[in-house]
Amino acid sequence: MIHKTAIIDPSAIIEDNVSIGAYCVIGENVSIKSATVIGSNSYLQHCEIGNNCKIFNSVSVGTPPQDISYKNEPSKAYIGDGTVLREFVTINRGTKKTGKTVIGKNCYFMATSHAGHDTCVGDNVIVVNGSSLGGHVEVGDNAFIGGNIGVHQFCRIGKGAMSGAGSLITMDVIPYSMCHGDRAVLSGLNLVGMKRRGMTSAQIEEIKDAYRILFMSKLLLTDALSKLENSSSLYVKEIVDFIKSSKRGIVRPA
Repeated sequence: MIHKTAIIDPSAIIEDNVSIGAYCVIGENVSIKSATVIGSNSYLQHCEIGNNCKIFNSVSVGTPPQDISYKNEPSKAYIGDGTVLREFVTINRGTKKTGKTVIGKNCYFMATSHAGHDTCVGDNVIVVNGSSLGGHVEVGDNAFIGGNIGVHQFCRIGKGAMSGAGSLITMDVIPYSMCHGDRAVLSGLNLVGMKRRGMTSAQIEEIKDAYRILFMSKLLLTDALSKLENSSSLYVKEIVDFIKSSKRGIVRPA
């Protein structure tokens, strides 16, 4: 059902069984797939919304990037199937650098959270109330971003990582770890998250051993990485590759 007060641009592509609430504005270059619900007073432009998404009231998706260098170059925001955007969430579209902002499948952005231009968020990611992802931030699958967190532009949050409420993240957070605090520091591994993902005890022990070598062995980071790079564990290799590809440096224990 499309409410009679909604304003729909003629260019919008709206599939079957889409619900659009009162006083919504669906602007140009918008595609909304089947069974998605758009709450009242929401504003969408230059975006693609997947199947079975739930967008609550007063959400903004695909609006111009908050980047002073942006000169109205064509770009979009993409929201994956099954994703939920709660009240007052804002998702900006990309800049000319990538042309897109991407939010994966089955994500949950809680009220007033924000994803800046050119962000790339994986599947099954939770972003809690009031948290903000700066431009060009990358978030891996199954990550958890606690409430009122600020993630600095170009930072990366690894797969399965968990960030404590109120953290300020200015460096990369390795996969499967936990961090917290102003200028976030590592506080161990996200053991609960790994168990929920179905990792075996042996796989978790391999990650624990890697964490000890990286941060508790007193080895130089380069030496620790050399020691781990031939690991048979795919998860450990993932952590090693993540660290090696870091441009901002990684969050470490206090």
